[in-house]
Amino acid sequence: MTGCCFWASGKPCANSRRASDVASSPRRINGRAARLSLRRLPPPAVLAILYLSLIVLGAVLLRLPISQTGTVTWGEAIFTSASAVTVTGLTLSDTGASFTYFGQGVIAALIQMGGLGLMTFAVLLFQALGIPVNLSGRSLLREDLNQTSLHELAKLTAVIFRIALLFEGAGALLLLIVFVPEHGWAVGTWHAVFHAISAFNNAGFSLYPDSLMRWSGHPVVNTVIPALFIVGGIGFIVLADIWKKRRWQKLMLHSKLMLMGSAILLAVGMLTVAALEWTNPATLGGLGGPFEKLAAAWFQSATARTAGFNTIDTGGLHAATSMMVIALMIIGAGSTSTGGGIKVTTFLVLLLATVAFFKRRETLHIFGRSLGISEVIKVMALTTISMLSLVVAVFIVAINHDGDVFDLGFEVASAFGTVGLSRGATGDLDAVGRAVIIAMMFLGRVGPLTLGFFLATRSAPRVRYPAGQVYLG
Repeated sequence: MTGCCFWASGKPCANSRRASDVASSPRRINGRAARLSLRRLPPPAVLAILYLSLIVLGAVLLRLPISQTGTVTWGEAIFTSASAVTVTGLTLSDTGASFTYFGQGVIAALIQMGGLGLMTFAVLLFQALGIPVNLSGRSLLREDLNQTSLHELAKLTAVIFRIALLFEGAGALLLLIVFVPEHGWAVGTWHAVFHAISAFNNAGFSLYPDSLMRWSGHPVVNTVIPALFIVGGIGFIVLADIWKKRRWQKLMLHSKLMLMGSAILLAVGMLTVAALEWTNPATLGGLGGPFEKLAAAWFQSATARTAGFNTIDTGGLHAATSMMVIALMIIGAGSTSTGGGIKVTTFLVLLLATVAFFKRRETLHIFGRSLGISEVIKVMALTTISMLSLVVAVFIVAINHDGDVFDLGFEVASAFGTVGLSRGATGDLDAVGRAVIIAMMFLGRVGPLTLGFFLATRSAPRVRYPAGQVYLG
């Protein structure tokens, strides 16, 4: 009789509805369990999962026939997507030749989302739709922007988006001077927009096989491109602070450290490259007059800070210059920026802690402010995880690769700093080596401390132990 209820009344009977509910309940339970398990994960872990998902989605889009010219394999698509999302710029193929305009557009979109942050776009979308961002969403945004507080995150998101549009738009307009005369209005405009997005987000992707080497002496390229990745790499908090305060005395400590540290690193890098490479025929020695050499030295110093473009042959650098570039790549850019690395402020706090130790001080002092032991411990944890990751990555890559360990270390440091400069070793790596490079790019983008927070557990100590002594140094 129960089987005839529907036909007798025209409606499903109660028993049939209960059977349907029972049949669909496992799906609802599984979906609810998945959502609950995702909510239990700490924000850094959820953020890492979101970036991994974007990399997979990007690889699928880049593998479509509409995106590529028929020569891009799955491995190359995954590598390119990871490099774009992590705004690194290391590639296995020529971006301009291997991908169609649609594929290049996908890469530009991945660069923009990876550089400004996934949660930035999510919050902007919610605000446009009038949907409030809940506490878990703000927590994810805080991790994505490397903040310590949930206060005024929505305002910071709006500032980030406005700054990006302003500088990318201005950069694209100025780059029209370079690309339109060579390619015409349509192609030239696209090249200007693509390189402006890539430069501001410190991605280093170029549509030319030699990056920007053909414009090593061009004044617009040597001014606009470095300006974009310096502004993008200095940090949105610093830019917002400068816009609000507009006076050095009123800037917060972080802004002062970033501006001072960036200026010193840029000057030291430029002078070092110029001094060591001035007569090197493979780099500066092969260029024209002093202006072109100084412009190339300036560009190389700035690009090592996570940008990835090059106007000279990186593989032709002297070993000493390459060591300096490796150091700059590991230091990287600023917090809440489009760059990677351990960050400039981390490096400066390390130096300040060293000075404080030798002066027998328990606090760090600079610009009339002090930093406590908690900041030093965080910096030490970040540096330790970074150095261990670099050493392990070079070791794994070297196991199956007989190339120069120095070149392998350069590629690994470039991946960790999300720089994209290469001495040519990336294309020769096997599947394991490429996987390691992808992992280092990912680690450099989400932040080494994300790995630590994901692995660590937070619990109150139940037992106190007597003090001990360890002899150091």
